[in-house]
Amino acid sequence: MKIFNFVGARPNFVKVLPILQAIAAYNSEAGKSTDKITEVLVHTGQHYDYLMSKVFFGQLGLKPPDYNLEVGSGPQGWQTAEILARAEKVLLEEKPDIAITYGDTNSTLAGALAAAKLLIPVAHIEAGLRSYNRKMPEEINRILTDRLSTYLFCPTSRAVKNLAREGMTTGVHLVGDVMYDALLRNIKIAETRSQILVELGLKPKGYLLTTIHRAENTDNPENLESILAAFSQLEQPLVLPLHPRTRKRITQLDLMGLLENDSNLKVIDPVSYLDMLVLEKNAEKILTDSGGIQKEAYWLKVPCITLRRETEWPETVETGWNKLVGADTEAILCFADEQFFEENQQIDLYGDGNASERILEILLGENR
Repeated sequence: MKIFNFVGARPNFVKVLPILQAIAAYNSEAGKSTDKITEVLVHTGQHYDYLMSKVFFGQLGLKPPDYNLEVGSGPQGWQTAEILARAEKVLLEEKPDIAITYGDTNSTLAGALAAAKLLIPVAHIEAGLRSYNRKMPEEINRILTDRLSTYLFCPTSRAVKNLAREGMTTGVHLVGDVMYDALLRNIKIAETRSQILVELGLKPKGYLLTTIHRAENTDNPENLESILAAFSQLEQPLVLPLHPRTRKRITQLDLMGLLENDSNLKVIDPVSYLDMLVLEKNAEKILTDSGGIQKEAYWLKVPCITLRRETEWPETVETGWNKLVGADTEAILCFADEQFFEENQQIDLYGDGNASERILEILLGENR
């Protein structure tokens, strides 16, 4: 069996790692038999900056991609169409049995569309997630990718229910979260290798950590200014690994002064996955608009303040570990200073850390 893995943005690299490890383990057990899996890794080039892309291939042991489509940045429509056109050529050449797509990026949708048009079965990892905010590009990508997919691998029971409400019950599998697999396998490695706390002069639980990258905040001047205004008023030390697109927008809107005049704020370049895990685990609280970081905060038992009005991961809110505040300056300041969680409220919601093996078992079982 030949499996294509489409990746292109930073979250995709984290999610594909345990799948590649599961394939490698299976092939090792298969030995010289003809049942081995041929795995092809396709990097669309949606993220191409070193710290947003290439570092994953070195630091996490990801093999170099078999194909790099080198699309780069651009308007969403152009980027999606360009990935689609270039992916189609590779699919026609390689003729895989299955194409796996991850998450909710432009690479996710374009890879799924290219494969589905060629009648290649699509497997969507993180199927069934919904924020119910159609203004989010990611929400459109999720919905369309689910509709194109033969295999819908859901990380939570709520995701299964979301699909059922939309009439999708065939090919739906509750498998757990591959990001949880990745975190469990990499947190000890991160704590051994990373020197980020020393490099930044940080003490465990002595700082807040924040990230901003979603279009609803970066492309909305009022939202972005309100969030940065809150950051400038926080009394706790705040670490901000600044996404390249967010930095560009802050500069365009002449808001950099809100960051530069705050002695408590450390603005740094994006960090590697292992460094980010260490920063997350040791933060007092995390403020973010990232879906993946909301989950990682939950797993690491770090309170999260989400800079959005909705989330694909409502379980983290219902258990008390996550607060949705949007871009409201006062709400951000309030929850940054308040203890709003209880240790005993955390429960296992995202599987047992073996989602990747479960996914591979299902694909093999149905394609022999």
